[in-house]
Amino acid sequence: MVMQSAPRAMVIVNGDDIHHDLIGASLVFQQIGTEAGFATRRAAGTGRFIDPRPETAQAEVYLFYTSGGQFGTGQQQALAQAVAGGKGMVSIHCSNILGWQGDGVDPADRPLFELLGNRYLSHGPGRHEGRHTIEIVADHPATAGVTDFELFDEYYEFELADEKITVLAQRHRADGVTIPVMYAREVGAGRVVYLALGHDMRAWGEPPFRALVRQALAWASGRES
Repeated sequence: MVMQSAPRAMVIVNGDDIHHDLIGASLVFQQIGTEAGFATRRAAGTGRFIDPRPETAQAEVYLFYTSGGQFGTGQQQALAQAVAGGKGMVSIHCSNILGWQGDGVDPADRPLFELLGNRYLSHGPGRHEGRHTIEIVADHPATAGVTDFELFDEYYEFELADEKITVLAQRHRADGVTIPVMYAREVGAGRVVYLALGHDMRAWGEPPFRALVRQALAWASGRES
């Protein structure tokens, strides 16, 4: 009998922002990837997509928990090509922090902006974190079995690159404005999920959060339709 190997995922951390625990995140998301059925490798640094080594090339889905740091334009373009060719990408929380030029995105980060589909703007008005309700608003493999839940987490607001997204979950600001917190999109033959939740351990240990990440990995990899 031929044994099939487990699908492969890679958790990628990168950055120089002292407000995010990259090392802790890499361990947590590796565990969640394993729970989702992936042989999950941790990796540091984003200079890996041009002429990728086997451990990068063989991954079916990449999970990003990045916060600043160097991500070269050529490397972004190579990642975008890999996703368009059928790879999956799941980006968590601070992985949408991109460079600015004037009021817009830095052209050096435009490939990632267009691939991911958004860039961080601010925490929004008022306090930057708190306990709030997450509403599931779409029937989708990434949200299957997850109902509305409460979470203590950091608030994020962002600018979309385009409208080619399916919003999966949202929250309401104190002033009533609706803010998306999770969406899915297709890029060529590949799939992308962005989840704005997940600042630190207070969110990472919550069962609904972990379920969303597990199912996002499965969907983005093409293992769940």
